[in-house]
Amino acid sequence: MRVVVCFPGCLLTLRIFAGLLSFASGFYLPGLAPVSFCEPGKDEQSEIELFVNRLDSVESVLPYEYTAFDFCSAPSEKRPSENLGQVLFGERIEPSPYKFKFRVNEECSHVCTKNYNTEKQEEKIKLDFLKKGMLLNYQHHWIVDNMPVTWCYEVEASQKFCNPGFPIGCYVTEASQPKDACVVNTDFNARDTFYLFNHVDITIFYHVVENEAAGARLVTAKMQPRSFKHTNSDHPDCTGEPMGINNKFTGELKVAYTYSVKFVEDKNIRWASRWDYILESMPHTNIQWFSIMNSLVIVLFLSGMVAMIMLRTLHKDIARYNQMDSLATVRHQQGAFVSHEDAQEEFGWKLVHGDVFRPPRKGMLLSVFLGSGTQIFIMTFVTLFFACLGFLSPANRGALMTCAVVLWVLLGTPAGYVAARFYKSFGGEKWKTNVLLTAFLCPGVVFADFFLMNLILWGEGSSAAMPFGTLVAILALWFCISVPLTFIGAYFGFKRSAIEHPVRTNQIPRQIPEQSFYTRPLPGIIMGGILPFGCIFIQLFFILNSIWSHQMYYMFGFLFLVFIILVITCSEATILLCYFHLCAEDYHWQWRSFLTSGFTAIYFLVYAIHYFYSKLQISGMASTILYFGYTMIMALIFFLFTGTIGFFACFWFVTKIYSVVKVD
Repeated sequence: MRVVVCFPGCLLTLRIFAGLLSFASGFYLPGLAPVSFCEPGKDEQSEIELFVNRLDSVESVLPYEYTAFDFCSAPSEKRPSENLGQVLFGERIEPSPYKFKFRVNEECSHVCTKNYNTEKQEEKIKLDFLKKGMLLNYQHHWIVDNMPVTWCYEVEASQKFCNPGFPIGCYVTEASQPKDACVVNTDFNARDTFYLFNHVDITIFYHVVENEAAGARLVTAKMQPRSFKHTNSDHPDCTGEPMGINNKFTGELKVAYTYSVKFVEDKNIRWASRWDYILESMPHTNIQWFSIMNSLVIVLFLSGMVAMIMLRTLHKDIARYNQMDSLATVRHQQGAFVSHEDAQEEFGWKLVHGDVFRPPRKGMLLSVFLGSGTQIFIMTFVTLFFACLGFLSPANRGALMTCAVVLWVLLGTPAGYVAARFYKSFGGEKWKTNVLLTAFLCPGVVFADFFLMNLILWGEGSSAAMPFGTLVAILALWFCISVPLTFIGAYFGFKRSAIEHPVRTNQIPRQIPEQSFYTRPLPGIIMGGILPFGCIFIQLFFILNSIWSHQMYYMFGFLFLVFIILVITCSEATILLCYFHLCAEDYHWQWRSFLTSGFTAIYFLVYAIHYFYSKLQISGMASTILYFGYTMIMALIFFLFTGTIGFFACFWFVTKIYSVVKVD
């Protein structure tokens, strides 16, 4: 899985902010400091290193390290350190033998030669694994000066498509049908043959700094993969026919890897905007932005309609009830007889005022869910806010996930506080069980699922398998930081008095009349998740693409707006249904409000299943299990997040209406 973060929605804000910082003190955000290069022979840096990342495929969930495919490697060099976010997403950045000198052009430079003999079992396994990678269209991901090296090629209607990776090779079937990258070159025409891309033409664009002493800065890195069957593997000339490997090949095979590099000065691209070329190369960018704007307008319109209906309807009810109370008071002052029936002429939601704050069934579980949901809500809000401002830069790889995990660990205090506060208000007394469940139930389910997925990745030898040391570090963060903070929050939550309700609760529960079909629990819960899901499904498509189809997600400005609209829509839809249920004299609103907005996660799960079968080409049992395993984690987190929003909205609504209207 991979999510590469960019931020054109807030790009102007970041540029202004970075410009002010650089103007004031020359300070740069972490991971954004420029590196200057000079020609060889000068004191400044002249060598440009090319790093390689793990390889992935849209046809498999399993990423693999670069060295797993027996490419040219530099094993003696030290690997760069990786943060927690990179490890969680399976990134494995390694040094490579591809090294260049600034402004020194090279043609057909030899990197290494790999020998394969199908009679030797070890070498045959390596060759078969290489063929498997080409068959599943595994992609290289190279990095120059912390920028992805992009591969641009023409598609239909002479449109150019740029990909932040390039394939190992491609395959032509027995029916002479070219697959994947083989359609680009008409020379790839032999049946049942793999074509290996063993040569790359790299073009590096640079910008000379105004101050000549500062050297030059790299602004773009592009490449073109090629295939050559070198006649002399020790002294290749990069000419001749493509490097084809027949699927039934036996014997000895020599594969020479080469590269050419060219430096081009570009005066139009500045270092501060060097990531823009990646954003501009995204396919159907204009259509995506138009779809998002259209979705936002529709959701805002629906939210306004719900709010208007609620305000007008509730305003009439409150005015009518207050008018009845005032009339009864006047008649009493005039000495007129007021019967019990006249004084208690109530209907609708006012009838259940003595039961509306009755503790719900399974209050322990509900309070635990509310605590975990609060933790996730704050974590999501803060993470998206910083991503929108540009602090989680694409140059700082893994920053998004690292920020989310660190925030979740540090937000154990509000989780424990909210869970304890509501559990005490529900009349619970088992405070030890409550705080333990808050600290371990939901995080434990997520970790158990994640650990099982990690076992599968270990078994498949994937680079996404988390090292044992990282698992221990995550457990240490959980047990040594998050759990104690949860206990501290629970201590303050139980120490405070229970939440005061505006009305008293009757000792004997009121009988709930028979409900119509639309006010029964299940239909209301199912209907409640439709509107919130409608405001996120377009963004959900882009997010799933970024995770499973390895595309860049860069619309954090719009995502933050959709997040705010999701919160508003969940709140309004849940309040609306809660009001209808109270008018039907059904006072069990606590669990219903949580499940009504939380049911959006079920729609999310259904959409993820549809996305798997309609958009993805994933094959293999392991990849299928991994997809649905990780999807279940996302669905659980989304369920707690949306359910908590719905509960708090209804809690505020119920408290407000029963405190405004005199009911005793």
